[in-house]
Amino acid sequence: MYFFYSLALTLLFLALLPYFIYQAVRHGKYAGSFKQRLGRLPASFGSDSRPTIWVHAVSVGEFNAARPLIESLRREMPSRRLVVSTTTLTGQQLAQAQVPDAFDAAFYFPFDWAFAVRRALDQVNPEAVIILETELWPNFLRECRRRGVMTAVVNGRFSPRSFARYLKWRRFTSRMLADVSLLIMQSEADGERARQLGAPVGNVRVCGNLKYDVRDNESALLDSESADGLRASNLQEELDRQFALSDSPRLIVAGSTAPGEEKISLAALHEARACSGLEDARLILAPRHPERFDEVAALIEQSGFSFARRSEAVSLSAAHGGAVEGSEWAASRGTDVILLDTIGELASVYRFAAVVFVGGSLVPRGGHNIIEPAVYAKPIIVGPHTENFRQIVSDFASRHALVQSETVESFAREVIRLLSDRKSAEEMGARAQAILLENRGATPCIIAAIRERMS
Repeated sequence: MYFFYSLALTLLFLALLPYFIYQAVRHGKYAGSFKQRLGRLPASFGSDSRPTIWVHAVSVGEFNAARPLIESLRREMPSRRLVVSTTTLTGQQLAQAQVPDAFDAAFYFPFDWAFAVRRALDQVNPEAVIILETELWPNFLRECRRRGVMTAVVNGRFSPRSFARYLKWRRFTSRMLADVSLLIMQSEADGERARQLGAPVGNVRVCGNLKYDVRDNESALLDSESADGLRASNLQEELDRQFALSDSPRLIVAGSTAPGEEKISLAALHEARACSGLEDARLILAPRHPERFDEVAALIEQSGFSFARRSEAVSLSAAHGGAVEGSEWAASRGTDVILLDTIGELASVYRFAAVVFVGGSLVPRGGHNIIEPAVYAKPIIVGPHTENFRQIVSDFASRHALVQSETVESFAREVIRLLSDRKSAEEMGARAQAILLENRGATPCIIAAIRERMS
């Protein structure tokens, strides 16, 4: 079975090789990471003799969800080396920016071929591997079990669609799940699905959704005296200084947008500005994938709106040693649209929003995390495609803590309604923040389960 899986993986890789080459040439993806993906890590990995905990987070969303867990591991297990792997370029860039403050090293997760997995495990030599969400790689999990490495899937979930898919291959799935030491699921329904797929009953726990345990430095209630709090506060002050965000009471933030959603957001801005009292509405666009930044910039330019790119402001600031003031920012401060073409700054922008649209949901991409705007008690709009966050969206919708627009036409109407009716918008945001505060607590539950299994 594992032979046929590896063969299928190889054939898939060969079929996708032209795409990988195109992405490497066109966008710089994969090229610099190929050695690591084959298990060849920097020599420094073999020079640290401390017991190692390896945390794997696929991309930005999983990495952000992992932050409270990583901080707790660092605090409660200080004698361990803590390393983080990602799969995507954006996730890796965000992780590298946290070395060595939050953890000791970051690298790319290996391809799930036995030789690559063994090479990576030889160099990292982990005591435990913690995998965010249901990122199941059969050869990796099998090799960890053979070496006696404790593996924990945390914040795990099986959507009805993925459950049906895994069920078709239940014999193989049950063997794979048996290789996982601990499956810590988001909900009782997820736990039951894991057991139905063949996971040993004693290995399944339920701790809630880790995404509710948002980091303090992304919180409206942050401690401004902490190092993380100061960094977040300084970033928000910089963004405000550059773009006059505090002077924009009708600011729409469209975060993690997918192709098609930028055009919809720009059309909504146009309709909003045609309404009496909303003539000063502004828009921040934050595309999900960096390789689309130039494409979105061209789209904004074609729309006729004045706009500024955050990356250009960063470059200008760096050129002047971070001391740019006054007239240097004049052009950026008055623009209709701001393109947030940077990584890791979206959460800080939510603080200034009057209305937040969380992307990947008006088009069939499954949606993205709605927790970050909820931290700041902001009214949230999503589209109909929220499969990736089904339970969280359901929790919010049942308490009227978000608006789910089923059509493009209703999206613009809801934006205008929330910009116009500030009381309704504030009440919706307050309900969203209340849900967030009520559901925190997954992190200590996960840490306790991991400690118990490691002892």
